[in-house]
Amino acid sequence: MRKISTIFFLILFSISVFAINVDHVEPMFWWIGMKNPTVQLMVHGQDITSSEITLNYPGVRITSISRQDNPNYVYLDLNISAEAKAGSFQIQFMKSKKEFTSYTYELKNRESNSANRKGFDASDVIYLITPDRFVNGYPANDAVAGMKELPNRSDKNGRHGGDIQGIKNSLDYISKMGFTSVWLNPVLENNMTRTSYHGYSTTDFYKVDPRYGTNEEYLELAQMLHQKGMKLMMDMVFNHIGSEHWWMNDMPSPDWLHFYPDFKRTNDKHLSVEDPHASQADKTLMSDGWFDTTMPDLNQRNPFLANYLIQNSIWWTEYVGLDGIRMDTYPYPDKNMMAEWTRRMLDEYPDYYIVGEESSIYQSIVSYWQKGKVNVDGYVSYLPGLMDFPLNNAVISGLKEPETGETGLARIYEAIANDFQFPNPEKLVIFPDNHDMSRFYTQLGENFDLWKMGMAYYATTRGIPEIFYGTEILMTNKGPKDDGIIRSDFPGGWDGDQVNAFTGAGLSDQQKQAQDFMKTLLNWRKTSKVIHSGKLMHFAPNEGVYVYFRYDQNNKVMVVLNKNAQEKVIDTNRFSEIMGNCTSGKEVISGVNIPDLKSLKVKGMTAMIIELK
Repeated sequence: MRKISTIFFLILFSISVFAINVDHVEPMFWWIGMKNPTVQLMVHGQDITSSEITLNYPGVRITSISRQDNPNYVYLDLNISAEAKAGSFQIQFMKSKKEFTSYTYELKNRESNSANRKGFDASDVIYLITPDRFVNGYPANDAVAGMKELPNRSDKNGRHGGDIQGIKNSLDYISKMGFTSVWLNPVLENNMTRTSYHGYSTTDFYKVDPRYGTNEEYLELAQMLHQKGMKLMMDMVFNHIGSEHWWMNDMPSPDWLHFYPDFKRTNDKHLSVEDPHASQADKTLMSDGWFDTTMPDLNQRNPFLANYLIQNSIWWTEYVGLDGIRMDTYPYPDKNMMAEWTRRMLDEYPDYYIVGEESSIYQSIVSYWQKGKVNVDGYVSYLPGLMDFPLNNAVISGLKEPETGETGLARIYEAIANDFQFPNPEKLVIFPDNHDMSRFYTQLGENFDLWKMGMAYYATTRGIPEIFYGTEILMTNKGPKDDGIIRSDFPGGWDGDQVNAFTGAGLSDQQKQAQDFMKTLLNWRKTSKVIHSGKLMHFAPNEGVYVYFRYDQNNKVMVVLNKNAQEKVIDTNRFSEIMGNCTSGKEVISGVNIPDLKSLKVKGMTAMIIELK
């Protein structure tokens, strides 16, 4: 009996030594035919570093195995030669020459012409959606086993149930409104205890939050958009993770997070990045400080983390077929790593579009990050586009302020005049509002005339317009700025909604007018190549009137903004250098023909968009 017990103990001991699981391998699969033939796998499993790791697959070899202080992580560098074929193979983990586990790794074929994908440009108009607040297309996934926060639509900061299926159901509406592309606030898993709806507290970089859907459903959304000739932009976050990310239970290395386990809040001093006189203490706190106790700040100077994040962008681009990336809080991560990220992305996808969020209102700060900018400190960036916060600030001020010559429309004129600071101003994303600021209609004091003037401006000036969901129906946010209210539910996105923006039921007459106005405007813009790629010439505002032109060799469009309460009669001789022999035109919004442009009557508080003939 004692002999049998001893044998049983040895069997259990053997199992405990050799039966060790691999908990994570990321990225989970890769592709053949990438320009960069290497991929680095993060492998996580109990005491994984003590194993011998091998594979046997034609065209694939392990070039480096990096073991860390944490025995539960190892990094494998794989070289995938041009001879490698798509298929699966085993990565074997051995101890004492005995295999204790293996992982099936797959190499996939790339989609045809994947490397040459065309990103966003000024022919696009982006529809920005907060997924949890748009349309609940599949109520069964509102509560998912294992997800900590349950749905509570009555809580402005709770989960409301919007999902990817709801967006798929709404693509006809989005397309018919004139939008050519969709940018979703982050859809990756945010398995946080509370306030997880916004998506900016990632807990798994390779998994769509199941309350939105699955990775496969995200892929299907991209495919449906592409079938309609539309594009998809992914919102990414490199600066921080959610405090309930699985890494927090087993940190890959002591320097994976800044200041950990302590907490130091960022000073938000954006200018310290460019400031030649800034102290190192201010610079460090800007880049290394945390946004919040629930948002641990990632250390992108760790080479394994840097590579992990870069590969994650490539993985989602290749897997979903993304057309672009919007990077959250661009100046906060390590700036050298961000330069390397954009360099590698454009090396793999030369015509790709990436836009960074630098929320400063100063052109000198925002332009620092754009590809082609020659910076005094020698910093070289490869970032194609930026969110144009300076213009956003100027438009709000310009429409609201009184006309004094230095205030009012002069603000917009001066913002555009500062385009000399940008290598490529036409690649900036322009916007009336977004998910982090009060609604455009609210900021304008709910003045419908100013709203229409602003929409006309954003549709015709240089850059790539982005419109936040609900702007087309004058959504507002009453009271003090509150993100949960700003990101309110889109009416008609839930069964039983009394107001339905998709059908028009319950909308006020003014909301319907706004929706029709934007639909007319954006569908015209969709086919107006001179707006997409033409040059811009503007004339200094005079007596509350701002006039500018978009033009190319074949077409000219004249835009007039009249902020006066009364009608203005404009002598167009002032614009002869650009109008040339054009003597007539057609106003886009009204469809009215203008037979003689020598003297132009513009109604008070209106915008006119005139195709010149």
